[in-house]
Amino acid sequence: KKPQAFLLENVSNLQHHNRGKTWQIMQDYLIQLGYSLHWKIIDASLIVPQSRKRIFIVGLRDQSNFEFPNIEQLSTKLGDILEDQVEEKYTLKKGTWDYLQEHKIMHKEAGNGFGYSIFNADTIKTRTLTGRYYKDGSEILIEQFGKNPRKLTPRECSRLMGFPENFIIPVVNTRAYQQFGNSVVPGIVEEIAKKILEVIE
Repeated sequence: KKPQAFLLENVSNLQHHNRGKTWQIMQDYLIQLGYSLHWKIIDASLIVPQSRKRIFIVGLRDQSNFEFPNIEQLSTKLGDILEDQVEEKYTLKKGTWDYLQEHKIMHKEAGNGFGYSIFNADTIKTRTLTGRYYKDGSEILIEQFGKNPRKLTPRECSRLMGFPENFIIPVVNTRAYQQFGNSVVPGIVEEIAKKILEVIE
């Protein structure tokens, strides 16, 4: 199709995958197709309360200068996206919670940093939401006083990714968790897209 421009997104360590060979092949191929390339690693924690570093790659069919947007830091907290009333089904059952605690102790003794993470309403930045969140929610658990921690609800995941409040979630929870964990933060993409339009228009 040879569009005037494109925007690609991937995990931040793409540049180092397979000792940099994957990234080099991608660059060579896209340049051969006639595109000038521009890329930058951006952490979505600029606008959502989540650490989410991703590489964004812009390709333009001419040699126009392109500058990524200067995205202003918003003062968001996890409490801004949490629901007031959450069903009990999102609270971890004893077996799951016991397993996660044992798993963390085992890795800590082995000198690894793996394990669950608990956050509260005052948290400025959570860990990255991933496509495996549906399994046990271990990367982002919410503190609950007097009971086991809980998972985020699908609506909270939607908010954590920066989707608008009226975004419809038409799938079951498992699929919703997978899709939000594999999604992009719309607000970041929107700001980059505006800069692309400035160049091609």
